[in-house]
Amino acid sequence: MRIMPLALLAPLCLLAAPAFAQDGQAQLPREAADGGDYAIIGVGGAILPDYEGSNDYRGAPVPLATGKVSGFGFELAGTRLSVDLIPDHSSSGIDFQLGPTATVNLNRTSLKGIEDPRIKALGKIDTSIEVGGFAGFAKTGVFTSAYDRIAFRASYRKDVSNVSKAGVFTPSITYMTPLSRKSMVGLFLSASRVEKGYADTYFSVTPAGSAASGLPVWNAQGGWKDWTAGIGGAVSLTGDLTHGLQLFAGGTYRKLLNSIGDSPIVRTAGSRGQWLGSAGLAYSF
Repeated sequence: MRIMPLALLAPLCLLAAPAFAQDGQAQLPREAADGGDYAIIGVGGAILPDYEGSNDYRGAPVPLATGKVSGFGFELAGTRLSVDLIPDHSSSGIDFQLGPTATVNLNRTSLKGIEDPRIKALGKIDTSIEVGGFAGFAKTGVFTSAYDRIAFRASYRKDVSNVSKAGVFTPSITYMTPLSRKSMVGLFLSASRVEKGYADTYFSVTPAGSAASGLPVWNAQGGWKDWTAGIGGAVSLTGDLTHGLQLFAGGTYRKLLNSIGDSPIVRTAGSRGQWLGSAGLAYSF
């Protein structure tokens, strides 16, 4: 039985959002037992913060795709693309994962969707291209059935577009289980650690920025940026979860930490806590 990947569940809320696309690294489980090629495409809508750290929210479309060809997996979720270069042909349910990943970071690249005039006064940030790699381990058939799956992954990406010139490290753990051939549920937990350049680009306030916005000067430091937890579910509308149309929905909560959580961009103009919600349709074939 093949089951729908968690990319179309709770992690969707992270991967779809411009402000979150670079950090929501919940891995996409592949087929549990049949070992064949497949593809899943999905589209939906998400409610997400205007920028990372905002307490204002807006809607955004959510494109997703994932699949496996000759044992090699691929994941396209929002603005992130990953490819697993280790073929998954094991009959034991063990899956080692290793490959490249790239993200387009759109956090505050446009002022049109930002409501807070203080953040608008800080100006736009150029689009960042973050490139790196990931490694992980997953096991199918763990607790509830032969088809539940737990996965651990760590990724590192670095800006190559001369915006922050800094890296992001993200460990994560994901668990999913089918409730039947027509429904499933998943949970995940992740965290992000950023280098100084990333914190400075997105969370510092310069003297010039302070004069323009009224926010106090702030020198953000690198370190642990956040933790994120999420839950999601899917139900088949035609066929079952191995083939056909499915309805999915999910929600996540992110907590910004340390110097980043204390930044006036977050503490004064926004909120340390970030909620996201999403729902949409996916088709498996």
